[in-house]
Amino acid sequence: MQATVTIYSTPTCHFCKMAKDFFAEKNVAYTDYNVAQDAARREEMIKLTGQLGVPTIVVSGDVMVGFDRAKLAAKLGIEE
Repeated sequence: MQATVTIYSTPTCHFCKMAKDFFAEKNVAYTDYNVAQDAARREEMIKLTGQLGVPTIVVSGDVMVGFDRAKLAAKLGIEE
């Protein structure tokens, strides 16, 4: 079963782009919320993390702030 993946990001965030490139490289489907434009999703992200840090990545309910390739691969159960 493939994990449900959501990323809260901004267009100018370098680490957000790195995370999305990683998803593309590994063929991981994800939902992207641009929190620079979507206030409701920004509030949702703040409730999840207590902060404004992006990327915020949610893998099947497990929340991580920032992009750590190895940690993300482990959460997804895929080869780094």
